[in-house]
Amino acid sequence: MWKVSRMVDLTDYLWILWLVFILVAITIELLSLEFTFLMISIGSLGGLGANLLGLDWWLQIVVAAGLSVLLLLTIRPFLLRALRKGGDPALSNIDALIGMSGRVVSTVTETGGLVKLANGETWTARLLLPGGGTAASAEPGEPVTVHLIEGSTAIVIPAERTQNNA
Repeated sequence: MWKVSRMVDLTDYLWILWLVFILVAITIELLSLEFTFLMISIGSLGGLGANLLGLDWWLQIVVAAGLSVLLLLTIRPFLLRALRKGGDPALSNIDALIGMSGRVVSTVTETGGLVKLANGETWTARLLLPGGGTAASAEPGEPVTVHLIEGSTAIVIPAERTQNNA
């Protein structure tokens, strides 16, 4: 007799695709820690739920996309603020050097020299003379204050001038 072959409907197995997508999104989120892929994976859970309710495949995608966008626009900013709220307020890197005191190691002029900062680091330095000062150099042992950092050079102001301007 005749055999009747039944075509497999791939939409019957769409739930597996949703699970794989959710796992991939969670894995990417664990590597990025920006809450973007977390929101996409939660939205995909909505798509999986729509699949389990028997909705058409295109409607599942609409539910997942809509829920993901809604979460990205509402929940993600709140989570990012909460995550950064308890951040370390201490300055680091270049920001920590601005305003730091130091002592001249090798005569500092407008073109170069060396200073040892309060944190123990020795930096190449240039002298910045605020208000058109007359001193053209800072001699070894003189106190200075870091005004700014340009590349690997500290731009310093003689400490007595800093105190007079304050």
